[in-house]
Amino acid sequence: MQRRHLCLSLLTVAVIAGCHSSPTAYESPAEADSAAAAAEAAAAVEAEAAGLQRIEVTASRTRAEQKMLADVQQGYTLPAPAPPPASMAYRLAQPSAATAPASHWGAPANTEKYAAHDDNPVHRASEQPLSTFSIDVDTGSYSNVRRMLRQGVRPPADAVRAEEFINYFDYRHPQPLDRKQPFRVTTELAPAPWNAQRQLLMIGIKGYDVPKPTLPPANLVFLIDTSGSMDSPDKLPLLKQAFSLLVPQLREQDRVSIVVYAGSAGLVLPPTPGNRHDDILAALDRLQAGGSTNGGDGIRLAYSMANQAFAKDGVNRVILATDGDFNVGTIGQDALETLVADQRKSGIALTTLGFGQGNYNDQLAERLADVGDGNHAYIDTLQEARKVLVDEMQSTLLTIAQDVKIQIEFNPAAVSEYRLIGYENRLLRREDFANDKVDAGDIGAGHEVTALYEITPVGSGADRLPPLRYGDGKAAAGSGNKDELAHLRLRYKLPGQDTSKLIQTPILRSSLTRNPGEALRFASAVAAYADLLRGGSHIDQWSWDEVIDTARRAQGSDRFGLRREFVELMEQGRQMVARDSAAPAIAGE
Repeated sequence: MQRRHLCLSLLTVAVIAGCHSSPTAYESPAEADSAAAAAEAAAAVEAEAAGLQRIEVTASRTRAEQKMLADVQQGYTLPAPAPPPASMAYRLAQPSAATAPASHWGAPANTEKYAAHDDNPVHRASEQPLSTFSIDVDTGSYSNVRRMLRQGVRPPADAVRAEEFINYFDYRHPQPLDRKQPFRVTTELAPAPWNAQRQLLMIGIKGYDVPKPTLPPANLVFLIDTSGSMDSPDKLPLLKQAFSLLVPQLREQDRVSIVVYAGSAGLVLPPTPGNRHDDILAALDRLQAGGSTNGGDGIRLAYSMANQAFAKDGVNRVILATDGDFNVGTIGQDALETLVADQRKSGIALTTLGFGQGNYNDQLAERLADVGDGNHAYIDTLQEARKVLVDEMQSTLLTIAQDVKIQIEFNPAAVSEYRLIGYENRLLRREDFANDKVDAGDIGAGHEVTALYEITPVGSGADRLPPLRYGDGKAAAGSGNKDELAHLRLRYKLPGQDTSKLIQTPILRSSLTRNPGEALRFASAVAAYADLLRGGSHIDQWSWDEVIDTARRAQGSDRFGLRREFVELMEQGRQMVARDSAAPAIAGE
């Protein structure tokens, strides 16, 4: 009887709490969890009294999750838990390390992981004339930061990778005239918008397009994280809907397998013809979250399925979808990377798709994609899922050039200093450029890659580095071909080949234009925005207003509204930076 009274008391408390809540207010994740916990406690007592073996109290949590999933479907990211004061918010967002402290309101600790990186330094052309890097087609940083901004959270600096911001957008670089060469390389040179005494060099690479009906057979393995950490509307439910968008694009000649991992790896769908859409969708619909993450065994099984259905003259790819929380497993990260690299050499690439918040491991997801010659994207809305898995899937699937490397040799007679914007984790040594054994990024059909350099011309008076005591570069400036600003070299391999091909072209000083095109103007605003989010140390006194105005005027044709959305995000970013500047973190709190 005492148990019965306790149960009724707990239920009464839960009912009263529910009556006092506003019917129009959004039920936050923290509130939903609290209500669910109270209901579950009451049910537990009732169940014990009745001798029941199973407890199911899900109504309060289900209502919240249905509302949150509806928001995701409409294109909105999930709201964050009730925000702490401005000073606390700044302190929570700043560390790139793995763990940020939990808030005073009992919200779960933020354990998102981002690889620490410093911005590329300014180099003297007379001391280091060569700049070498691998291309990068990842875009995950941009959409992940977008999610944070929509939640009112300032992103940690290390979550911002400038090249992924820049490459998120289409700049309509010109396509190659034919397929004798898989892509076309173009350059544009204009005064830097933040300092007219410096210049901004844009390098654009555009791969040839392949009509979807003519794509070769695709052998795809969906490797899906179904661990307990994926039990959130912005994780497994969104993931299932995201993959469902891809299914109608699959053809009879394609093969699809589904592997899950949670505590132990499992095969949900063996290699299945792509036109069996109902079977594939039914397999996706059966997925449920639970258990811990055994990612290593899951990847082994996924590669086993990929090898079983290997398409000799087709596309072979594992698509890993996870929040990146590889917290349990039978394989260490080094061994995991070795496995991915070995499978890459055998012709099976790896793409990683990130989902969710709170424990998102961006560092691992991006690293595995780099090792696997794939790309990394972050899915925060169903619209982003469509962009990645439908609109851009042909470039994701069909590789037209491998191990693409760029090397710029700056002419000390014309260039005093230079700085590569972004690509910090894709830098290569000088000797790596001609070494065909060194891995680099790939380009897919129709894909674009954009890179920006800030250049300080000789004699401009805008040098960032202090002058040398025993030499100021005058000797270098007095020699060489002053008509050439730099020389661009690009190496790539055709798929399946071991020897690279070389493309090279000079960049002339005479190519400088005082009226840059829409693409360069918009790209410069994106680069400046990334810099402002990381502290704003490279764009002199270019203000938020000027950056936003530049982007707004360069929106151009914006079919999917991505550039318009970018302008809105900049407004949000400006407000957060202003807020944090007005209320700095309290040291030693």
